[in-house]
Amino acid sequence: MKVGIISDVHSNRVALDAVLDDMPPVEELLCAGDVVGYNPWPSECVDSLRDRVSASVMGNHDRAVVTGTAFRFNSMAAAGVEHARDELNDLQIDWLSHRPDSRLACDGRVRIVHGHPDDPDHYTYPEEFDPDQLGDEDVLVMGHTHVQHHETYDEGVVMNPGSVGQPRDGDPRAAYAILDFDDMSVEERRVEYDIEAVQEAVREAGLPDKIGARLTKGR
Repeated sequence: MKVGIISDVHSNRVALDAVLDDMPPVEELLCAGDVVGYNPWPSECVDSLRDRVSASVMGNHDRAVVTGTAFRFNSMAAAGVEHARDELNDLQIDWLSHRPDSRLACDGRVRIVHGHPDDPDHYTYPEEFDPDQLGDEDVLVMGHTHVQHHETYDEGVVMNPGSVGQPRDGDPRAAYAILDFDDMSVEERRVEYDIEAVQEAVREAGLPDKIGARLTKGR
């Protein structure tokens, strides 16, 4: 059984389309949060995923959009939240608002969180991955850092599929992962997309130029 895993789409429709087109056949699609924020297409990304994903959780940008609070965010992030609140309709907001902080999927074999099992807003970088973070599940999926990585232990797999819409690991290509339960393997995948089209859309939406500029270097 193969499962597609994505995270941190951040309203980047162009990157999301590229990932979905590149993804091989999978039985389920899981999302570790932050469907919205930063980029120009929150509505399109919510609509694309709400009927596709089998299980998803709430990211910190999703929460900020739902609650109307972005007080800890920098100016780029705050602008993305305000843009999403202006663009999303009530049904889309309602879908985001019903995302939990933690969710089991694949008959309990996978736990999905955004930041960390004990703190949804904690940035869990690869050097912090630890088998003790696993509970009864075989696989723990985290997002939030936008850094693609996985570790395989005797107890199971701890992984981050990376960011679809705003990678921050030095590789500008959109990131996602394929989990294969048959051999408990993780394939980390990257796909190129039209970054210039996103940058132009960022400018047209009146969002800060830096949102688009940083995509070029994957930072």
